[in-house]
Amino acid sequence: MAAAAPVREPRGLPAGADRPGLAERARIRLAEMIVTLQLEPGSLCTAPELAERIGFGRTPVREALKRLEQEHLVRIVERHGVRITDINADEQLRMLETRRALERIVAGRAARLRTDAESARFGAFARSLRAIGRSGEVIEFVRLHPDASRLAMAAARNRFAAAALEPLHAMSRRFYVYHHRKARDLQRACEHHARVMRAIADGDEAGAVRASDEVLDYVEAFTRATLAEGR
Repeated sequence: MAAAAPVREPRGLPAGADRPGLAERARIRLAEMIVTLQLEPGSLCTAPELAERIGFGRTPVREALKRLEQEHLVRIVERHGVRITDINADEQLRMLETRRALERIVAGRAARLRTDAESARFGAFARSLRAIGRSGEVIEFVRLHPDASRLAMAAARNRFAAAALEPLHAMSRRFYVYHHRKARDLQRACEHHARVMRAIADGDEAGAVRASDEVLDYVEAFTRATLAEGR
């Protein structure tokens, strides 16, 4: 059996926050495997297989899968196992309506409420996103994006918006990985996200909301282009 990949600790946690428990660490690892298509859309697997693959016990993996089902990344099929959900552009567009409203709340509040320490970290994320855009490494983008988003949600001090937004991000990241090779526009995507980080770092509430809208305009156009190609 191949050695289990190490679980990457999230980098967007606020200072002093508790490290994630086993079930959450398993969820983070499985979510990354789903988003990066290591677990293919529509494929069927079992909890024991996944536990062996990522090097976790079966109990935290089962708990992780329950959470991933709530996030629309898997569907637990009684007596058959776990099915990785398919990617659907129509559903993606409906999801983006909700995501747009939540992103505006988080971006604006984060710019208004962020601490000096958080501001420095937002600036670092902006620089990292631009560097990834130049490198063309999409996997690095989908690894960094949840960390940057987690910091924004923490800085916004609104746990309700954060709880609703995090699974929508995972759906969007997987959709982007699945279709990005046709678009070849990673630098553009990273630049849009970097502008949100930079505006939050600067405490520019109106600019952060505007940059957030620009991200969603880009994501919606990207999604509609994939629909047009499929017709």
